[in-house]
Amino acid sequence: MATTSQDNSGALSLPAAKEIAGIVFNTMRFSIHDGPGIRTTVFLKGCPLRCGWCHNPESQDFQPHLMLFAECCRLCGDCVAACPRHGIGDPAEGLKIPEECDACGSCAEACVAGARELAGRRTTVAELMDELRRDVVFFDESGGGVTISGGEPLAQPGFTQGLLAACREQGIHTVLDTCGFASPDVFSRVSALADLVLYDLKAMDSATHARFTGVPNETILANLRALARTGKPVIVRFPLIPDVNDSPEELAAVASFVRSCGLARIDVLPYHRIGAGKHARLGGNSQARVFSEPSAARLDEVAGVLRSAGLNVRVGGG
Repeated sequence: MATTSQDNSGALSLPAAKEIAGIVFNTMRFSIHDGPGIRTTVFLKGCPLRCGWCHNPESQDFQPHLMLFAECCRLCGDCVAACPRHGIGDPAEGLKIPEECDACGSCAEACVAGARELAGRRTTVAELMDELRRDVVFFDESGGGVTISGGEPLAQPGFTQGLLAACREQGIHTVLDTCGFASPDVFSRVSALADLVLYDLKAMDSATHARFTGVPNETILANLRALARTGKPVIVRFPLIPDVNDSPEELAAVASFVRSCGLARIDVLPYHRIGAGKHARLGGNSQARVFSEPSAARLDEVAGVLRSAGLNVRVGGG
């Protein structure tokens, strides 16, 4: 990975930024739920949290790894022949990821049926910008831009900072989609380059937060409060998980904290089970936790509670 450099002001120099390498697991074009206008959302690998409701479990690990799509397998055996470690057994006995797999991607490249895919690819900021520039016409016409999501973008701070800087040079509007779990220095340095921050607020009670995400929330709350003081445009995102963070006490605490930060906009994101089906594709390396999906009536009720507390509420992102 390239070494970054800074000028006397502490800002990342752009030539160095473009050479920084990171790991991306998906680039979604024509997104309309990750900020204003038509956007291209870049999903980075790696996250320090382990949210039980994560809808992108393939994003949690920092390194590339295989995903299996058994329904696509044609039992041709091309993957068996392609594996340099000779660790893949007979596909007729079920698709598996061998313990000795180093995610080289050879089997995925050989599989024309798409039964094996490599989640994660290494790329530089410059290489990724070559892709993103193709969508500038859509950004310009719709008021859109690039959203950096994950995983957690702040888990790859140098790459995220470099990408934000490169987009700024090109006049591309940027959104940072973050859970806010990072050191104050990293958080302030990276978020300063974004035009808008989408900030996940998952639970106000720290014990509840730790139980369902793996980390406490004191750093997250402190970073949001500090961000709000800068005047940076912020939209709080609240994933609604029944029986986790929808109690009257939690909702009141969320509303009180957001208002105390001087913020008004909050998007309520209803839990859905799309992530649960992905765990099986990770070859037994990930276990799904299934929660209840909130009903339309419950969504309306929660939105009403937050509105009555003085917040500007939107159900869903955008």
